[in-house]
Amino acid sequence: MPELRRRPGRRAGSIALAALAAAFAAALAALPPALAAQPLLSPPIRCTLGEDCFVQNYVDRDPGPGRRDHACGHLSYNGHRGTDFRVLDLAQMARGVPVLAAAAGTVAAVRDGEPDVSMRERDAASLAGREAGNGVRITHGDGWETQYSHLKRGSVRVRAGQQVAAGEELGLVGLSGKTEFPHVDFVVRHHGEIVDPFAPSAGTACGPQPRTLWRPELADELRYRPVGLLLAGWVGEEAERGKAERGEYRDPVGPRAPVLAFFFEVFGPRVGDREVVELIAPSGRIFARRDTPMDRSVAVRFGYVGKRRGDDEWASGTYVARYRLERDGVVILSATRELDLR
Repeated sequence: MPELRRRPGRRAGSIALAALAAAFAAALAALPPALAAQPLLSPPIRCTLGEDCFVQNYVDRDPGPGRRDHACGHLSYNGHRGTDFRVLDLAQMARGVPVLAAAAGTVAAVRDGEPDVSMRERDAASLAGREAGNGVRITHGDGWETQYSHLKRGSVRVRAGQQVAAGEELGLVGLSGKTEFPHVDFVVRHHGEIVDPFAPSAGTACGPQPRTLWRPELADELRYRPVGLLLAGWVGEEAERGKAERGEYRDPVGPRAPVLAFFFEVFGPRVGDREVVELIAPSGRIFARRDTPMDRSVAVRFGYVGKRRGDDEWASGTYVARYRLERDGVVILSATRELDLR
């Protein structure tokens, strides 16, 4: 590389540049080690966050037996070491949702062949040593690595030793390993230590974070959502969670349906929240209502509200279901779904 020479008459400018360089070096040295040479990450999943996918669980920042995410919320569980990017249901998983490399790097290890079966339907012994299911681990230099777990069987597209670019497809979201909902568990490590990409330098503290590992332009897309609506719709029977999650409630509801019911699945309800569901007939009359105080915090809640048909057919017209979740007297989640009966 050619030697840089100082031009005559530019001593003051050189001093200023030297001072600026020294200040920059000092600022870099003052950064926590996990930030000094951090990779800039992109989402590890191809979807629209807040619409057809959500972050359901974050890294657990509570050093004890409790749980606490980076925003001092409860979207985590004790000892969780990654970030769970989940899709809405099994039907969406079946259609195929790509898992992407969050940054350029080298594939260090892969696993494929594990079945896509909920942990509720498997014994613990069959999961021992394979809790992550199918997955990919990528190294990014300077001790950084990312891992992508619970991928769909037969979907892994890369091999050990392969160079990958940021955003390159690694596989598909699945249900393999120790999990009960379709998602990719995204883990970041630096020299073997877990790093929370939403708060890489905060230790076990929580609250507003000035720095993340995510690309700056993703701030709004990756904003913290304490609750979210996963599924909602009308059905002509008493709703079942399994059918809803498999996407089986797609047939139209007719006027002679034995039941008119509205089902919903939400993540993030906490003890003390209040859940209100109202079903409104075409006449404007509320014909079913449920007002439920939450007596415990849950990761995901499935429920339905409905009414059985009498001797007559359901009246024709537009039925409306209104759902809202209140926390400390403030509505934090609301949804409306219509049903046209003709």
